[in-house]
Amino acid sequence: MSLQPAIMAASPDLIWACVGKSSSFIRKSVNMPTMNAEPGNLCGLNSFKYSGLANTKVINVSPVIKGKKESIVLTQGHLKASRRLRPGTMLVQSGVKKSAKKAVAAITKTIAGKFYRVDLLDQALVKYNKIKQSFKKRKLVVKSRRAQK
Repeated sequence: MSLQPAIMAASPDLIWACVGKSSSFIRKSVNMPTMNAEPGNLCGLNSFKYSGLANTKVINVSPVIKGKKESIVLTQGHLKASRRLRPGTMLVQSGVKKSAKKAVAAITKTIAGKFYRVDLLDQALVKYNKIKQSFKKRKLVVKSRRAQK
């Protein structure tokens, strides 16, 4: 007989039933889909598929900017069930390289290699590419004010 209490967590469907329409992370606007700002939500849509609170397997790719340094972070839900119940250790963040070849390999290995959330792999790669593109700065073109001869 084990002396440790059994960890009982609510099912993802029950959590989504409670949180789906009345979460503090929901962002509504006119003529737009309902968005969600919860941590771990890959697309920002308010749906069970992308929910970072209701799902046990969470995946997200997000930018982190500290001063002038820009980096890309891959966020996953913790593999241990006991850690998923604690808000502070619920999510695990790991850095992703800015080199496209290495980053795609790392994201694919993390998601598809462990059969984690294969349905979200393509969307995670698209989001990585958009974040990387947003880090690129446009070069300023200085036009001469002198009259052309």
